[in-house]
Amino acid sequence: MSDIKILGISGSLRAESHNTLLLRAARKFAPGGIDIEIYDGLREIPPYDMDQDNPDDRPAVVADLRRRITEADGLLIATPEFNYSIPGVLKNAIDWVSTDWTKTEGLPLLRKPTAIMGAAPTHFGSVRAQLALRQVFVWTHTDVVGKPEVIAFRSHERFDDAGNLIDEATIGMLRDLLDALAGKIDGK
Repeated sequence: MSDIKILGISGSLRAESHNTLLLRAARKFAPGGIDIEIYDGLREIPPYDMDQDNPDDRPAVVADLRRRITEADGLLIATPEFNYSIPGVLKNAIDWVSTDWTKTEGLPLLRKPTAIMGAAPTHFGSVRAQLALRQVFVWTHTDVVGKPEVIAFRSHERFDDAGNLIDEATIGMLRDLLDALAGKIDGK
């Protein structure tokens, strides 16, 4: 497997959210040849404004996210579930990176290999949020990994007090998801 660069995005703004911890675990347990960079600028992205959504007026933080997505071989998104869907901050970021009104830049999400996972303290986990995110990615023509699905339900039981993922089943599913994402990137 050649070196693969993955950009990880947590849909949660909480520093120690279980979704951010899940991304850190993905980085820790990633198979050799996979490098995961965790994006930490979600909080700075302003509300989507079509009047600013062009190369000359776009906020610098948005231009940076677009560049990072374009340069990455794939995306790994960890989403919590709010009101049966994805958090507004995550949807907002996707809105900013899903356009090319000038037809000069390209679309960062177009056919981008992407894996989705999520953690939540409830018994149902992030199932509905992941479904909602998959629906958004239909419109953007993002190449989403279908299976395996990583849904860390009752997530507070899967991490120790130091924030380490200790649940072997979740670790195994996480490794399988990263293998599937690497396969999609390598065209397998």
